[in-house]
Amino acid sequence: MFTGLIEGIGLVTARRAHSGGVRLTIAAPMAAEIRAGDSVAVNGVCLTAEQTDSAGRTFTAAAVAETLRRTTADAWGRGTRVHLERAIRTADRLGGHLVQGHVDGVARVVRAGRAGRDFVLALAVPEGLRRYVVDKGALAVDGISLTVGSARGGLCRLYIVPETLARTLVAGYRPGARVNIEVDLVAKYVESLLDR
Repeated sequence: MFTGLIEGIGLVTARRAHSGGVRLTIAAPMAAEIRAGDSVAVNGVCLTAEQTDSAGRTFTAAAVAETLRRTTADAWGRGTRVHLERAIRTADRLGGHLVQGHVDGVARVVRAGRAGRDFVLALAVPEGLRRYVVDKGALAVDGISLTVGSARGGLCRLYIVPETLARTLVAGYRPGARVNIEVDLVAKYVESLLDR
C-alpha cells in the first residue's frame, strides 16, 4: 500500500527480457534503503525489488506480461525517468490517499501547462474507468495522489500545486503522453458490493 506522495525520481538504467516479461534496473535516491522483497511503486506500478547493487545506487525488479499489458511499463527503457515511492509502514502518516499500485488503466494527456496562475493537467480517461473519476475525488496519476478538479465526458482536469510540480515529472508531460491511472479504491469496493 502507498500514499501517492512521491519520494524521489528514479532512472531506468537497464531493461532485459526474461521469461514472461522484463527485468528493470532503476537508479534510485533511496536504493540503499530498499531490500529484496520490498514493494516499490514505480510510476504507480507496484513492483517487488529483487536486489540492490553493492553500492546502494540501483535496484532491480521484474515486470511480468500482465503488467506490461496494463501499464506504461511496456514503453520504459534505458533513460526513462520514473516516480518512486516505497510502501508505507503501519506507523506512517497517510498524507495522500490509499494507493495500491494496481494500475487500472492508461490515460492520455490532453493538456499540461499553465492556465492563468494554475498548472492544469487534463487527461482523457478510458471509458471503462470514467464512472470512478468524480469531482473532488482521488486519482493516482503515475503514482501521484491527486484531487480531481472536474470530470466531464471522459476528460478530467487536475490542478497541480507548486510542491507537487516541484517534486514530480508533471511539468514535463506533453499532450499525447500516456500515464498510469489508479482510481479510488473505495469506489471500486462500493461498486462491487452494490453489484452483489
